[in-house]
Amino acid sequence: MNRSDSIPPTPAQEQEALAWLSLLHDRPSAGDQLTFSQWLRADPAHARAYAQAQVIWELSEGPARTLADEEAFALQGYLNAMDRPRRKSLVRGAGVLALAASLLLMVSLGTGWQPQRWIADLGADYVSAPGEIRTVTLADQSQVTLDADSAIAVDFSQGERHVQLRRGAGFFSVTHTGAPFVVEAEQGEARVLGTQFEVRLQPHGAQVTVLSGRVGVTAQREGEQQILTAGQQVAYGQGAAQKWHAVDSEAQLAWRQGWLTYYKTTLADVVQDLRRYYPGRIVLLDDELAARKISGSFPSKDPQAVLSSLQGVLGFEQHQVLGHLIILR
Repeated sequence: MNRSDSIPPTPAQEQEALAWLSLLHDRPSAGDQLTFSQWLRADPAHARAYAQAQVIWELSEGPARTLADEEAFALQGYLNAMDRPRRKSLVRGAGVLALAASLLLMVSLGTGWQPQRWIADLGADYVSAPGEIRTVTLADQSQVTLDADSAIAVDFSQGERHVQLRRGAGFFSVTHTGAPFVVEAEQGEARVLGTQFEVRLQPHGAQVTVLSGRVGVTAQREGEQQILTAGQQVAYGQGAAQKWHAVDSEAQLAWRQGWLTYYKTTLADVVQDLRRYYPGRIVLLDDELAARKISGSFPSKDPQAVLSSLQGVLGFEQHQVLGHLIILR
């Protein structure tokens, strides 16, 4: 056997094979078919990559269609379903990563295509991209610093300054004008006259952290209000609020200076933050690993370096697919 026949395909060749498979499923021209035949014969690894891609396509074609309107977390179910003993030969090792690559290609995760983000942006006035910290000045000279991958809608009318947090988080430095300033997030709101505070969306609600001044927080309209002052934080969701508690607000809000600071925070929550700074997707596939807690400060501009640092401490596996999808397990 020729030595080249035993060399596995490279990630680039796997990507090319998936691209060819996609093209050939969509009425290719005679020229496309000729070019594909030439590519297939150019290297034995091309044939192996294409054969592998065909198997992966059959396994993932159905799930890939539904992933378009789901969060990256949904990928866990599909990968776990494929990773059964009867399919070990197809999925274990490189197979798991290749399956992820196939899903990534078919729903365009690598280009950041996320329907929920697009929907949130449709009615937004200001948006920050993944990895971008953006400060905007509103009509009343109040300033809003958007965390990475965030969006707000602004409505200054009817005697009230109203901002809706549609995605991510915003730090508000509110100018006192006498008119109420209200930040709506999920079903609740934070109401102030002049202060500095953050509102952050969470999976099932929102969180308010006050740096200075006073903020009245309600979990739902017409609900009971909690008054927060500097160094206090409260979370709410589904119409109910927790009791406020004291925090190091400077550390909590250090993302404005490019640092993410955690104290006994689950890896799942850390990964959720890192997703806003990474241009592709990060998928965490181990529930036990997700629940482990960490403390420390990390630079937000390099999510991969943060994950590598955590990998050395927690010992999880980290795989990168097509340069856009990171799988932790």
